[in-house]
Amino acid sequence: MKKESDGVMVNRRGLSIHVKGIVQGVGFRPFVYNLATRMRVTGWVRNTSAGVDIEIDGEPETLKKFLTLLQEEKPKLAKIDQIDVKEHPANGFRFFEILDSEVIPEAFQPISPDVCICDDCLRELFDPNDRRYLYPFINCTNCGPRFTIIKDIPYDRPNTTMATFEMCQDCREEYNNPLDRRFHAQPIACPVCGPKIWLEIGNEVIRSGHAALQLCKQMLSEGKIIAIKGLGGFHLSCDATNREAVSRLRE
Repeated sequence: MKKESDGVMVNRRGLSIHVKGIVQGVGFRPFVYNLATRMRVTGWVRNTSAGVDIEIDGEPETLKKFLTLLQEEKPKLAKIDQIDVKEHPANGFRFFEILDSEVIPEAFQPISPDVCICDDCLRELFDPNDRRYLYPFINCTNCGPRFTIIKDIPYDRPNTTMATFEMCQDCREEYNNPLDRRFHAQPIACPVCGPKIWLEIGNEVIRSGHAALQLCKQMLSEGKIIAIKGLGGFHLSCDATNREAVSRLRE
């Protein structure tokens, strides 16, 4: 992803910035990309196993403002613990881009916990005209699974359990669009290309998709116990207001 710089500015300097904290899986790279584009600085951003690296060229006052906004306007799920900055002569970058992630052996990088569904996704979830209508795995840069799908760092789709789900054309367009809130959202999925759900009783598939959810809802209301398979095992569910069901679950 590249953005051409309009014109050549004089008195340009360069900054090397290393950011530590919860800055992967929270939309930090898309945020940096859009901030750099808005401020007309050039360079690149990338994830590493140790955090996020940024290289930028720009006029001194612009670079100073960039550092300020980097902290003041960071994504709401991001948590910056430390920023290391080194000034140097400009590199001569012509545009700003997101580079492929870099693996650093034995480096450490905290990953965001899973985040409950955001208001935007919740609105799409119940919109009959939205392509993710009633899709249980809906998510975006601001919400969804993080820690429970990670297999390795840096936090990129190939290093998550989503790697086996190849994005459809619509999801890929969202993923690559800097103006979309799913820009570089690693768990991105939809009913066409993402995970699916089904209900089994006695090793037989009874329902799939939304029909499975509806039948589970009915069964729970009737006092049944449902075992919901997750990434780390099974979550046993019942109606907490049904004393008989709760007692049977405890047994």
